[in-house]
Amino acid sequence: MARTRSYVGGVLTDKDFPLDNVSEHLGRPSAVVWVDLCAPDVEELRVVSDELGLHLLAVEDATTERQRPKFDRYTGHDFLTAYAVHLDVTTGELVTGEIAAFITPTALVTVRKDDHFPIDGLLDLWDENADLTAHGVGALVHGLLDFVVDSHFDAVQSLDDALEQLEDLLFDDRPHDRDVQRRSFELRKSLVLLRRVVLPMREVVNTLMRRDVGLVPEPLMPYYQDVYDHVLRATEWTESLRDLVTTIMETHLTIQGNRLNVITKKVTGWAAIIAVPTAITGFYGQNLPYPGFAEWSGFLASSGLIVLGSGALYLTFRHKDWL
Repeated sequence: MARTRSYVGGVLTDKDFPLDNVSEHLGRPSAVVWVDLCAPDVEELRVVSDELGLHLLAVEDATTERQRPKFDRYTGHDFLTAYAVHLDVTTGELVTGEIAAFITPTALVTVRKDDHFPIDGLLDLWDENADLTAHGVGALVHGLLDFVVDSHFDAVQSLDDALEQLEDLLFDDRPHDRDVQRRSFELRKSLVLLRRVVLPMREVVNTLMRRDVGLVPEPLMPYYQDVYDHVLRATEWTESLRDLVTTIMETHLTIQGNRLNVITKKVTGWAAIIAVPTAITGFYGQNLPYPGFAEWSGFLASSGLIVLGSGALYLTFRHKDWL
């Protein structure tokens, strides 16, 4: 079901009206209309396209999934693609909600591929900044970008917290090799996906702010500058987390190598200790007479040599921290 809103002079005057009434609302002076479609069918898109004169290529991009975040210009309207994201802290999976937007001088049409994009949160943000809607479509686009970039920030913060927990597992006294490997892979995969949707936003917002585009009025320019600053910070943070994940994986491999060296050293030390009684019992097991052969004195002598030799090696290895 399509969701609609109509603003006149920056004041919300009507909502949830049929798509057929879009032209009627656009006919009012200083009116701005918002239309939202979630997984629309061909008929819904055709109605909106006929009402607003949307370009065929833009309509095709709006219905095709996994578009790159971008801002394209067409005759009579602009086209925007962006992603809201959310990190599932339990699984480490990054959930993305793709949204496409047709921007005309008097209308904003958003198209969601599925219900992963939290459109109610966007409406709450618009209502909280109702004083900005007097500046027209540019204010609605600002709210959309601000909402998307804030979700990027939240996801980066969640990834940062998850990486700190991963560091605690990495340096725990008890080995957690399997958990560290699985968690590192999950977070790295989510970070790659996040980077793919965050980095292009710098170009998108920068293009929107150009004066020749004419979308951002002068009173809204500081708000767009603030969004652009947030985009830069999210981009830098994402890049630093990417380096951090790589460092954690390399550190994990180093710790595993060090642990293997310690185990090998201890096993070698015990093998050297075991070699003493093996050598002595092997010597006394020969089928030849020797001092103390078939006598208690020989048994006691061999036992004493085993105890003294093994004990001396044990104390020596412990002193050198080889055991």
